[in-house]
Amino acid sequence: MLVDDSPFYSSVVRRDLPFALAGLALGVLLVGNAALAPDAGPVRATDIVLVLVMVVATAVCQRHPVPALLVVTAAMLALHVRVHPGAFAAYPVLGTVLVAAWRGHRSVAALASLVFLGGFLAGDVSAASADRPGQLIVERTSLLLGWFVAANVAGLVARQHRAYLEQVEQRAIEAERTREETALRRAGEERLRIARDLHDSLTHSISVIKVQAGIAVHLARKQGTEPSAALLAIQEASATAMRELRSTLDVLRSPSDVHRLGLARIGELVERTRAAGVPVRVTVTGQPWDLPAEVDQVGYRVVQEALTNIARHAGPATAEIRVEYAPAELTVSVTDDGQASPVRPVRPGLGLHGMRERVTGLGGSLDAAPRDDGGFRVRATFPLDRPGADRVAVDRGAADRTEQAEQTA
Repeated sequence: MLVDDSPFYSSVVRRDLPFALAGLALGVLLVGNAALAPDAGPVRATDIVLVLVMVVATAVCQRHPVPALLVVTAAMLALHVRVHPGAFAAYPVLGTVLVAAWRGHRSVAALASLVFLGGFLAGDVSAASADRPGQLIVERTSLLLGWFVAANVAGLVARQHRAYLEQVEQRAIEAERTREETALRRAGEERLRIARDLHDSLTHSISVIKVQAGIAVHLARKQGTEPSAALLAIQEASATAMRELRSTLDVLRSPSDVHRLGLARIGELVERTRAAGVPVRVTVTGQPWDLPAEVDQVGYRVVQEALTNIARHAGPATAEIRVEYAPAELTVSVTDDGQASPVRPVRPGLGLHGMRERVTGLGGSLDAAPRDDGGFRVRATFPLDRPGADRVAVDRGAADRTEQAEQTA
């Protein structure tokens, strides 16, 4: 036996099952009352069919309220005329009237109520006898009238309550959207303010350094002497700092800018570090592929900060950069053989704190500590989740490639 377990099938069953059970219960009550009531007629096969039709229509009344209401009204009127089961015949009609009014079909619900009440009264009058006096007919019809009015009003109240809840939910969504827009606007204003402050302060200072270094290099060469390596490094570093500052300002002014620094540009960091007198060796293992922009940029910043610290604090040292690509993670490490050691720990500065915040903000981990055999190591690990369809190899022949370059000071 095949069973449809689709979401649509399950949803239909969940919605219709309570109504089907209610209709079945009403059908049993109708048949039982008609069989036991002294003034009811005999229950025949046609009457059983009318009850079953009512049960089926009641089961689908939530999805098809108008057809279900019309079918139930007609079936119960026919049953009342044939069997006279009493007020029990009105219960299925009351339920479908309430559902139809709740679903917004007020006119149809009111018209069905009037038709059923009129047919019910006509059936009672036509079957009036000494055992069923006119006063009893009037009382029962008045009682049914009150029930039908209550069912119509209850349906309207339920619909208005539902509309009120939907309106409240929509207002909550609109308020949340407004808060998000306000937060984005304030963030944009803050980015612009930071961009202006950086432009007014750092841009001028770095420009002065760049110009002065360029003048010094020009004068040295004009006098027939070769500029010192430190002066050339200052000139190159100031030019690079100016480019990065402008790139940062562009990102602050336009967050949608996709231009990012990445691991593909660590060669520039290596050259500048070598120019400052620090030999650097680079090793890349695994198969490089397109990284998420945030991971690529933070990996570059980790290498940049580590090389800066080596140049400033390690003393005479050699640096080694390792970039390891794995299917589920990226590892970037920078080590040196400088002055740091477990007995001479390095006090973490703002650079290391900022580096750790960047890495952990992406769900990664950062290990920065002196090595047992001397020197310092910075190791950042980033978890990656890349589907196979998005896997792009930068260099298919670089699976086991190792690039090593060394230049002594």
